[in-house]
Amino acid sequence: MDKDFGELAIVYGLPHSGILRLVNLRARQQATVCSYVLALYGKELESGAIVTAEPGRLRIRPTYTER
Repeated sequence: MDKDFGELAIVYGLPHSGILRLVNLRARQQATVCSYVLALYGKELESGAIVTAEPGRLRIRPTYTER
């Protein structure tokens, strides 16, 4: 829920092992949404993707590797 992780990863290019952002989700929803996202997109997160989950919407920003 802290946007600083995305800023560190994107703006400053610091290494990470994937980020899952939870936006506008109630505390009671967070565990369920985390489990759902990990089940469906765990490999993408392991590859360094940034996933933003909010009610009714998931956005996935894949990792781009330099060639």
